[in-house]
Amino acid sequence: MLGTILSYSAQTGDGIISGADGQRYTFSRSDWRSETEPANGRKVDFMGIDGVAQQIYAVASAPAEKNKLVASLLAFFLGTFGIHKFYLGYNTAGIIMLLVFLFGFILLGIPSVIIGLLALIEAILYIVKSDEEFEAVYVRGKRAWF
Repeated sequence: MLGTILSYSAQTGDGIISGADGQRYTFSRSDWRSETEPANGRKVDFMGIDGVAQQIYAVASAPAEKNKLVASLLAFFLGTFGIHKFYLGYNTAGIIMLLVFLFGFILLGIPSVIIGLLALIEAILYIVKSDEEFEAVYVRGKRAWF
């Protein structure tokens, strides 16, 4: 049966799943069968027996609305202008990067070089993360920096 994790506590390892049948099922970390950790809002496939979820697998989510390859290429080629930040929806961070780059030339270009290095580091971080991790951290998690 398909469902969604409503709540999960990493400390106790217990959680609740809302099944497609409208019922709620409790589960423990020992019933989790996927490599990724359980997380609130994650879609799962499981067997529900007497109100307990067993053999729980994470369901591959729909493709992210933001592609990590596109974000990485934007960070690599246009990152000093903050274009990758605008792509990911971090407008404030994008404006900060753009302004620091443009006005950095007043201070002998040192701030502009630093922004370029930050963009390069972010390009590398984006590309080495798995698609699921990229989505969890930068799309759903709204993490603007590193």
